[in-house]
Amino acid sequence: MYRKIIASSVAGLALMATPAMADTALFAGGCFWSVESNFDKVEGVTATTSGFAGGHVENPSYEDVVYTDTGHYEVVEIEYDPEIVSYDQLLTVYWHSTDPTDADGQFCDQGSSYRPAIFALTPEQKQTAEASKAAIAQQSGYTIVTEIKDAAPFYAADDYHQDFHITNPVRYNAYRIGCGRDRVIEQLWGDQAFLGTSENPFP
Repeated sequence: MYRKIIASSVAGLALMATPAMADTALFAGGCFWSVESNFDKVEGVTATTSGFAGGHVENPSYEDVVYTDTGHYEVVEIEYDPEIVSYDQLLTVYWHSTDPTDADGQFCDQGSSYRPAIFALTPEQKQTAEASKAAIAQQSGYTIVTEIKDAAPFYAADDYHQDFHITNPVRYNAYRIGCGRDRVIEQLWGDQAFLGTSENPFP
């Protein structure tokens, strides 16, 4: 639930800070701790929230999603400023920080809740996502299995899972290294790994 807060002496300007629906993206890319961490490093992203979407159970708990058949994916809701970063650029970040060739999960996390997916919140997002998927398949030569799905209700995870890379850095870093996420992404994408983040900014 990362927030970049810009101080202003004019309190009324705070009313302008709420993003519109078109300025929200919803991505599933395995463990939401890591997806949230990656997108917190993107200029123009103003908020990230870990949660669940795509299933048939309302207001699921983390335990529900992991241990029962809710149909939900672990997702991250991303709010962004389209004047700084576009939806298409967010998709570029997404591809280069996930393994879009694995339909069954991501890295060490396997199972239905860890499958990669893009939830399109508008028809325009769906069109952009489909074009981006085709382009990345052509550029990489990989068979891209990431699903593009229609909008689904988003349920935020409990506070323990928000900003986990910030609130529990030792445990998070141990998990990320042990899971092999960075190693696999670097093998897949080479010098384009994590493209668009502060680790590898857009040209």
